[in-house]
Amino acid sequence: MVTGPNWHSGNASEDSQDTRGWLLGHFINTTEGVRHSPHVEVKWYHHPAGDKRVDWTTDDQRTTLLLLIDGHFRLAMTTGSVMLVKQGDYVLWGPGIDHSWEALADSIVLTIRWPSAP
Repeated sequence: MVTGPNWHSGNASEDSQDTRGWLLGHFINTTEGVRHSPHVEVKWYHHPAGDKRVDWTTDDQRTTLLLLIDGHFRLAMTTGSVMLVKQGDYVLWGPGIDHSWEALADSIVLTIRWPSAP
């Protein structure tokens, strides 16, 4: 990890180990400079096969982009279900859509959501 005034360089897997995969957001310690943001949250996460979110989100008022880097991932939403099977497959949803997910194979996903809100 290399950090300077108003910039940061590192490894997504290593830098997000203590923050449940989150690299950027309002909840990142302010001593880490540009990684602390009230505007956007970024998550890089390796989900082992079988990993799932049992509880659904409720009334989330943010916009979210989920992008498959590798693996096979299923996203269930109140509007339907989407299978992400090919590198680059993604789902984008807006405020008020509840969701849950499951890794059907070892999967790496990138999640971006905004704004970053408690």
